[in-house]
Amino acid sequence: MRKSHRVVAAGAACALAGVALYGAGAATAGQSTANSTHEPYNIGQLVKDIDTYYGTTADSNGVYQASPDSPYAQDLAQLDADAKRYIDKAARKAHRHGEKPAVVFDIDDTLLLSLDYEKRYNYTYNPTTWSDYVNRADRPAVFGSPELVRYAQSKGVEVFYNSGLSEAQRTAAVANLKKIGADVNLDTDHMFLKDKANPPAYLSDCATPGTWNCTTVQYKSGTREHIEDDLGYEVIANFGDQYSDLDGGYADRTYKLPNPTYFVS
Repeated sequence: MRKSHRVVAAGAACALAGVALYGAGAATAGQSTANSTHEPYNIGQLVKDIDTYYGTTADSNGVYQASPDSPYAQDLAQLDADAKRYIDKAARKAHRHGEKPAVVFDIDDTLLLSLDYEKRYNYTYNPTTWSDYVNRADRPAVFGSPELVRYAQSKGVEVFYNSGLSEAQRTAAVANLKKIGADVNLDTDHMFLKDKANPPAYLSDCATPGTWNCTTVQYKSGTREHIEDDLGYEVIANFGDQYSDLDGGYADRTYKLPNPTYFVS
C-alpha cells in the first residue's frame, strides 16, 4: 500500500526545506506582493523549493536524483551521526541489562528514495503507477540508510522493517534493499508488510481476514508492540519519514527523516 494522503508538503516537512508557508499578509520569498491572510503558499514556488532542498537533477537516463551535496543530504548526515552515537550507547546498555535491542525502519523514503516517482507524477499518487514503480526494484538509497542498517547490525542490534508496502510487493522490496546494500534480515520474520487478506493476530483489534480497518499508527505501533511483547526485543530506535511511522509508542527513541513531498496521516 502507498500513502493514504498525498499533498505537496505541509507543516514541519516544509520547514526542513526552508519554506515559510505564509504569513499574515507578509510577502514570501520570490513574491513581490504580500499574500492575503488566508492564501496558502504558492504551489509552483513550493515545488521549486523542494527541488532546491533535494538538489534535484535528472541523470543521463532521465531519472530524477537527489544531490549528495544538497540540504537534504546534509540533514540526513546530521541525523545519521546522532543515531549512530545513540545506537552504540543504547545497545551497550541493553546488552549489560540482558535485553535484546532492536531497531525498526520504515522503507519508503526512509531507506528507498521515491523522489523520481514524485517528480514524474507531479506529487500525486496512483496505485497502478506506484505498484509498477515499486516492482521495478531500482529505487536509490536514501543517503546513509544502508550504512545505518549495517551499523545497527554491527552493534548486535536486531534489525526489523515495518512498512506500508503490501505483501504482494515483498519480492520487489527485498530485491531493492539488497541492491542498495541494506541486505540485513530481509526474511519474513523481520520484514513486516501489510497483509490485508490475512492480517496477523496481533492486529485483531483493527483487522480480520479480508477486513482491514487499521490506521497507519495502529498498524505500525501494533507491529512494534508485537516485536517487544511477543518477540522479546527492546526497540531502542524507530526510523520513519512520517510522524505516523513513529507515533503510538513502543520505541525508546524516534527519528523523523525529512520528506517534504507527501504526508501520511
